[in-house]
Amino acid sequence: MTSTIRRFTCLKAFFAALVLSFSSLAMAADAPMLLAQSSEPSSTQASEVQNQLDINSADAKTIADSLVGIGITKAQDIVAYREMYGNFHSIDELIEVKGIGEATLEKIRHLVAVVPQ
Repeated sequence: MTSTIRRFTCLKAFFAALVLSFSSLAMAADAPMLLAQSSEPSSTQASEVQNQLDINSADAKTIADSLVGIGITKAQDIVAYREMYGNFHSIDELIEVKGIGEATLEKIRHLVAVVPQ
């Protein structure tokens, strides 16, 4: 009787170890996929960036064509400011460009991105 209990206990321990080792392997296999998924931008984030105009690389015609309330003259002023002072560090810096006030900045804020170069 004692040997039967020992065999049963050994078998029980063996199966428990087997189950735990397979579950550990399964979790380890899923870990890289979870890390990869968390580091990728969501489709919403990607589409927001794609729909915005990078004012650090756009030319005057593209700026004028893409931004509401910005004509070719203001677009040329944006490019001239960028050439004189270097790339924009924030969207709020557009307020320093002649002819762009608070109201204009608020109209175009969602359309503009500042991509570091």
